[in-house]
Amino acid sequence: MIWLYIAGIVIFVLGLMASIGLHEIGHLVPAKLFGVRVTQYMVGFGGTMWSRRRGETEYGIKWIPFGGYIRMIGMLPPRPGDDPTKLRRASTGPFQGLIDTARDVAQEEVGPGDEDRVFYRKKWWQKVIIMFGGPLMNFVLAFVLFTILLVGIGLPGLSPVVSPDTNACVVPHGQTRTVCAAGDQPTPAAKAGMKAGDRIVAFNGVKVANWEEATQKIRKNGPGPVTVGIIRDGRPMTLNVTLIGREAIDDPTAKTKGEGFLGVQATRIYEQQSFGTVIGYMATLTGHVAESLVNLPQRMVGVWHAAFSGEERDPNGPIGVVGAGRIGGEIAASGLPVKDKLFELVNLLAGFNLAIGMFNLIPLLPLDGGHIAGGLWEGLKRAYARVMRRPEPGYVDIAKVLPLTYALAMVMIVMAGLLVYADLVNPIKLSG
Repeated sequence: MIWLYIAGIVIFVLGLMASIGLHEIGHLVPAKLFGVRVTQYMVGFGGTMWSRRRGETEYGIKWIPFGGYIRMIGMLPPRPGDDPTKLRRASTGPFQGLIDTARDVAQEEVGPGDEDRVFYRKKWWQKVIIMFGGPLMNFVLAFVLFTILLVGIGLPGLSPVVSPDTNACVVPHGQTRTVCAAGDQPTPAAKAGMKAGDRIVAFNGVKVANWEEATQKIRKNGPGPVTVGIIRDGRPMTLNVTLIGREAIDDPTAKTKGEGFLGVQATRIYEQQSFGTVIGYMATLTGHVAESLVNLPQRMVGVWHAAFSGEERDPNGPIGVVGAGRIGGEIAASGLPVKDKLFELVNLLAGFNLAIGMFNLIPLLPLDGGHIAGGLWEGLKRAYARVMRRPEPGYVDIAKVLPLTYALAMVMIVMAGLLVYADLVNPIKLSG
């Protein structure tokens, strides 16, 4: 239904905005704690939808909900050796002019009495904490969401309990038939009297603990008579069943009957996990995300081919917010049970937060990781100077790498645009 599809997109967008808002709070709180003057806290980009000033900070929401920022004064240090009482000789080089202009803009909001409230003059470890606070909030939110999934809802799995959706007759692979037609062959399970709700506990006298063990034994056995131990309404029972070959289902004339076929469908269940499982689950996903980031350039080539050459989209490849929103809509509009929809939507938001946090830690400007790297480098320089009994070095001047920063920002904009286009013309779909 279209309204469910729209609701799924809205839920994802609201979750995304909440994630962005918390990310920026991760920067805002330590910045204010360390005395940096923050003039703006905004969720989104573009024109301002709503804003309100509290103290020295303007808090607001903008129309494009695909990002956010806080504005701290003095992000860049002034030009070394500048004397504010004298005119400065203009720079003629294109890069130097760009840097000087950025320095001037950074100093515009610095007023009298703000000398110790600028970002660049804070201790190196304070800079690291301020800039790491954003990704940290994404990691915390991802952990909370994954805890809700694994501990609260549980991991989806299959139980060796006969599902009510099980076909009573043999149908070709991939088909579903709720009512058997005249002449249809009953499944081996139906012939033996197996019913929905029966729990399979043994096969040929050997206990089975889960659905995977049961299916392995059934398939490995092949066609022929077997015994299946079940529990029905709390009472153990043994059924005599004659399995048929899987290959004979699609082709009755097949000489090779192949794997054994019982004809039951497992019941989907959710198994609640421990808090320790959440840590291991996130650690595994973090490794996958890190690998994806390392291979991002190569994966973006695949996105390009999918967008402009019609190649199949890699379901495990990069996806933008537009594509993730579409998946949210597909989840909500799908025929899955409500619990399954809730699991998939929460899992989508949790994974997105983990990816946002990891991406922002890339040690390149304008990402948070670039500022963190600058703060750590400054700390190393100061520690080296103390050990070598040398004069304390000045602040790390990240303005010097602004040309590279702008170039990287352009690359990121192009990548984001490519993802949006690919998500529109050749999206990754829930069904794969």
